[in-house]
Amino acid sequence: MKRSRNSRSRPDGSRDILAVGVGDRVYEATKLAAIFDMLVSLGISADAILRDVNIPLQDVHSSQARISLMQLMTISQNAIRLSAERHLPYRIGASIHVSTYGMYGYAILCCPDFRKAMDFATRYHALAAPLAAIEFAEQKGQASWTIEPNSHIGGGSALHRFITEMQIGIHISLMRDIMGAAFVPSRIELTYAQPEDFALPPDHVGCPVHFGRPANQIVFESDWLDQAAGLGNKLTYPTIVALCDELLGDLKLRVGVAGKIRAILLRDIANPPTFEATAKLLSVNDRSLRRQLRQQGFSFRGLRDELRTQVALKYLRATDLANEDIALALGFSDAANFRRAFHRWTNKAPSEIRGK
Repeated sequence: MKRSRNSRSRPDGSRDILAVGVGDRVYEATKLAAIFDMLVSLGISADAILRDVNIPLQDVHSSQARISLMQLMTISQNAIRLSAERHLPYRIGASIHVSTYGMYGYAILCCPDFRKAMDFATRYHALAAPLAAIEFAEQKGQASWTIEPNSHIGGGSALHRFITEMQIGIHISLMRDIMGAAFVPSRIELTYAQPEDFALPPDHVGCPVHFGRPANQIVFESDWLDQAAGLGNKLTYPTIVALCDELLGDLKLRVGVAGKIRAILLRDIANPPTFEATAKLLSVNDRSLRRQLRQQGFSFRGLRDELRTQVALKYLRATDLANEDIALALGFSDAANFRRAFHRWTNKAPSEIRGK
């Protein structure tokens, strides 16, 4: 059996799950905006939709806004409370297309074959504000997506069902985007008993829906994967994968204790607090903070240098600031010290970057 899980690759080829706290605001607002837009189309007020979501109205459709899984769960609970539409979660999912996902979606389109697209979707699922873990498998001529809402979403609850059916809508929409509108699953299986308030529309999904099964699955014939990927591009694909790796790296910098330290350091990158002072700001002892950083694969100095590098690159590429001014902005005593540090970070001189 070929199986792929929601994970990211390590340099040695193995995989690990990217752990993101439910309150970490690190995701684009794609799914939140889809829920918002569907509810607005039903005549529901923006104030009611965004109740307790803690996001300004102007940020709902902002490409710069970042949201948390908790905010997604809250707006989903609002949707359950505000609408009795039986097919609502599926309709929301089906409204999300591959073009909505930016670089992640473009990479899926560029996959040179559909099996690579399935693997890519699971490996980089962390970029798509995942409220559920996903797993792809192939066995005996059949392929399947298994969808399991995150553990902090109570099993059997209305929210659990909502997330499951929305994710099924998203999957079918994306599969049709890359394989063609004719794509239909063989069947859909759900772990819960058929509820009265929510149901998948058989005429939309195009296949039987079974309840009370061991796992939430979309099952389809493997023959779909053997078709030519009309939009695949072998030349573009590696470049896009590299960009998605950068996005995952940036996401990792924003989550957990590393993300909290990053936010503290960015408050004043020219005069950053010491490690000991940072530990006090986070109300943890030094040993605990070092251990938590090691678990995420970071060091305090590494995070500080990473941020200084990013800021220096931005200044060099986007401004005409002299090296002396950039050195001052980053907390260096003079331009010579900045140049030495920059070479240590990037193996290049500032002059090699400027204007590129």
